[in-house]
This record gives sequence, C-alpha cells and structure tokens, in this order.
Amino acid sequence: MSEETVPQQGGSGQPKGLLQQMEELMAALNADLSALDADLQAAGEAERGVVEEGQAG
Repeated sequence: MSEETVPQQGGSGQPKGLLQQMEELMAALNADLSALDADLQAAGEAERGVVEEGQAG
C-alpha cells in the first residue's frame, strides 16, 4: 500500500506527473484484466470439455 501513498520517482529524479501515473496504472490494469480474461476463457473451455464428456458417456 505504501506505493500508492508515496510519489514515484522517475529516472531523472523528478516526480511523475499525475497523467503519467494514471497512464501507468491503466496499462497495468489492462494487463491484469487481459490475464484474467484468458484465465476465465481457459477455465470455461475446460468446463465445457468436462460437460461434453459427461454427455457422451
């Protein structure tokens, strides 16, 4: 949690602007959501495979 309250320092030693922080947070959120979507789709495909096997038997 300390990362959220402490201003991040850029490579030049100057604090990042609010817009840059928001862009980085949005990029991280987008990556997390993409990974979650892939996990959910894989789980759904696996579940469909189990249901199809149960119906065939």
